[in-house]
Amino acid sequence: MNINIDIPDKVRVYVEAQVIAGAYNSISEYFLDLVQQDQKRKAQEKLEALLLEGIDSPGQEVTPEYWHSLRSMVLGENNMENSNEA
Repeated sequence: MNINIDIPDKVRVYVEAQVIAGAYNSISEYFLDLVQQDQKRKAQEKLEALLLEGIDSPGQEVTPEYWHSLRSMVLGENNMENSNEA
């Protein structure tokens, strides 16, 4: 797929210089790297927001029953038990 974008000459010169210097194999690769970096940054921001939400939430008592329930949920054991009953 092709995407055409208009960029200022200073930006074009900079990007071309990155390719010439060997940092990237092509202009397309440079812009693809920018998009991937943006995706990683947004994923990191989301993770940090979730961590802060967890820190700000009230604590929960961790009991053996809690761990069993969590393990079952993560491993999908409840779904397997229900499918075996059918």
